[in-house]
Amino acid sequence: MKNHELESARQQIDALDAEIMERISRRAALALETARAKEAGGAFYDPAREAQVLRRIRETNPGPLPDNSMVHLFREIMSACLALEHPTRVAYLGPEGTFTHQAALRHFGQSAEITPRDNITEVFRVVESGQSEYGVVPVENSTDGVVAHTLDLFVESPLKVSGEVELAVHHHLLARDEDRAALQQVRAHPQALAQCRQWLDRELPGLDCISDASNAAAARYAATHPDTAAIASRAAAEQYNLNILAQDIEDNPNNRTRFLVIGPHDQAPSGEDKTSVLVSARNQPGALLGLLRPLAEAGIDMTRIESRPTHLVNWEYIFFLDIRGHQKDPEVAQALEHLLAAAAFCKILGSYPCALG
Repeated sequence: MKNHELESARQQIDALDAEIMERISRRAALALETARAKEAGGAFYDPAREAQVLRRIRETNPGPLPDNSMVHLFREIMSACLALEHPTRVAYLGPEGTFTHQAALRHFGQSAEITPRDNITEVFRVVESGQSEYGVVPVENSTDGVVAHTLDLFVESPLKVSGEVELAVHHHLLARDEDRAALQQVRAHPQALAQCRQWLDRELPGLDCISDASNAAAARYAATHPDTAAIASRAAAEQYNLNILAQDIEDNPNNRTRFLVIGPHDQAPSGEDKTSVLVSARNQPGALLGLLRPLAEAGIDMTRIESRPTHLVNWEYIFFLDIRGHQKDPEVAQALEHLLAAAAFCKILGSYPCALG
């Protein structure tokens, strides 16, 4: 590109930047107008509306930016505009640098007031008490299965599922120094250790594997202990100034983790939703089949079923179901009515927009 062509392109970019800034400012002003209308209802953040907008952005993106990049840009614009109306207070399983932290940022954007909590129980507690409006917690991993503690807390909690986030999870071996020979132990969350077991056995045989509260906590520990490596994310390496000794050490390259957004309210239909349900069967032959038959007969897609002990009676279980559709959809509502009648216990955890991917 010749100098005059480069200068012309830069001038056009400058003019477009000014136009983009002016239009974003107009959007922010409209957001403030809608805030006044929302004050009577008390709910500023609307997951269904946000999901509809972001789906439309993804579906109509003309390129050349990838869909995910365009969605990310608009997520941040929406997050900043919402902060003008009412900053959204969000708790997540910390500390900073966890995958849950990344999930919270992806879902709510950088302008939300995102606060780490020490454990999943504490995330539930601060949302139940109103200190935070929403929480973000891990619920399952494609390699290592469900996060049992999250499912168990839903049994007694009044909170609803308000959304979901899915992240591709890549683990890295982090340490303060670059010499692997000096390492005596590896620390990580138990699920991360399980997801990297084959690599650890092959590459670091004989090292002690220590469970920690989170991968980020392990990275924070490794930052002050030169004999310790941590399994954690690239964000944790940056957060705690650690070297990446090995990249992508997860045994399954398609490793993904799903997170749930929890809050106090049911959500309106967005047009592409899931519904999560807790249910237990009566103690009789064919009881589980009886629970699932209404879903099958209605043609409803069940995307997940997991069992957990009730902790009340030995060998009795409660099932966590995810189904496609919103509880207000007529066919879903009818199937849930039949499910409620057949179950010993049934609790609808919420209907919410499907993850954008």
